[in-house]
Amino acid sequence: MRLSHSLDKTRAVFDDPNLLTHAGLAPLMALAGAAGLPGLLSGVRPGGPCGVNAATKVACLLAGMAAGADSIDDMGLLRDGAMETLFSGVRAPSTLGSHLRSYTWGNVRQLDKAHRGFLAALAGDARLLPGKEAFAFIDIDSTQKRVYGYQKEGAAFGHAKIAGKELLVKGLNPLISVISTPLAAPVIGPVRLRGGSAGSARGAAGLAAEAIGAARECGCTGTILVRADSAYYNAAVIGTIRRGKAYFSVTVPMNSSIRTAIASVPEDAWTGIEYPQALWDDQLDCWVSDAEVAEVRYTAFTSKPEKQQVTARLIVRRVRAVNDKAAQGMDELFPAWRHHAVFTDSPAELVQAEGQHRDHAIIEQVNADLYAGALAHLPSGVFTANAAWLVIAAMACNLLRAAGTRAGRRYARARTATVRRDLVAMPARTARHGRGNLILHLPEGHHREQAWQNLWTQTCGPPGRAA
Repeated sequence: MRLSHSLDKTRAVFDDPNLLTHAGLAPLMALAGAAGLPGLLSGVRPGGPCGVNAATKVACLLAGMAAGADSIDDMGLLRDGAMETLFSGVRAPSTLGSHLRSYTWGNVRQLDKAHRGFLAALAGDARLLPGKEAFAFIDIDSTQKRVYGYQKEGAAFGHAKIAGKELLVKGLNPLISVISTPLAAPVIGPVRLRGGSAGSARGAAGLAAEAIGAARECGCTGTILVRADSAYYNAAVIGTIRRGKAYFSVTVPMNSSIRTAIASVPEDAWTGIEYPQALWDDQLDCWVSDAEVAEVRYTAFTSKPEKQQVTARLIVRRVRAVNDKAAQGMDELFPAWRHHAVFTDSPAELVQAEGQHRDHAIIEQVNADLYAGALAHLPSGVFTANAAWLVIAAMACNLLRAAGTRAGRRYARARTATVRRDLVAMPARTARHGRGNLILHLPEGHHREQAWQNLWTQTCGPPGRAA
């Protein structure tokens, strides 16, 4: 492909006040309004002159993040071209930044409540979390978000795994929960921003309780399985999950007690599982692979009072260690295994329960989605402003996910960055027709026309006839 005109006969001028770069925000904000966002935000009341009109300002922040803004300055996209013709209540980036800085921790918690209500309203459409009445997953994890500058409140060095290596990274530490079903892409549940040096399990029990409550509010009335890694293997987190009438599946750190339990598993109790490079043996009717699973009863937290002790299933996956020197003629005398243990009370059978726990990795995709969007930065120097930014980013992700389910099957499980690129960043030209009628003229023959029309029809009604 090449230019059809010579460069000396081609010009670019920013002079059309009727153009839009993000026409997809129209159906998105219509969807947010139908979910009751203004009413939910009426309970958010920051103090001071910059805290007024929180519902309008948070809606602006939400729209900007849905369009790809990852800093306060990027909120200027809400004032491009004909945006103020299509939307009312648009605020300047400086106004939105001042509003965020007016938040106290109590105001952030008010925003958390609005986030939960917004998610429950979006989940009222069965397409967002199909199958939630039967089975749902909650995943909990933390991530160390790198920040820069000496004036960033709460920034401190914390542990992060980069390229498989444990490193100390200066940043802030978001704690994130994710709700999904076997048929649905994940949505973001309650979130919490913590100081950069916070331990992974700090506040995790409280967040688990909130996440279970949020899942119930979304209509997850059946079985709920809460999955987490070894940082959350403690009596407080597991006790909270059980009191919430949910099941748990938590990775276990290797210690002498766990090794003793693994050693007690008889050799004939191991079952081969489907795993990378595994082969199905039709004669034996089983998987022949270098990974096997077994389980044994185990009582955890025996150093705690008896009421805090938990007896459940210890599911162990063992993977055969690779003999790097086999090519040199140095065969192994006996197989060596690497063991990965999971402590769970899941009602699923052995192989299914182990596979379900491995799917906990889905939360890493959610983290990647956040990092590719609004969480590319934590833009303020004020800790509570960044905490509010995190909550609004979660709301924006859920709004994009809900919009994707309405656009069609292709976008129901797509990354939010894909939804943003194909449906939100849609160019358009505004035109007035008659009294009070506004028409959006979109590119003719656009390759995502049908998906965008699906989204528009289900949020704004059937499209009108262009003049």
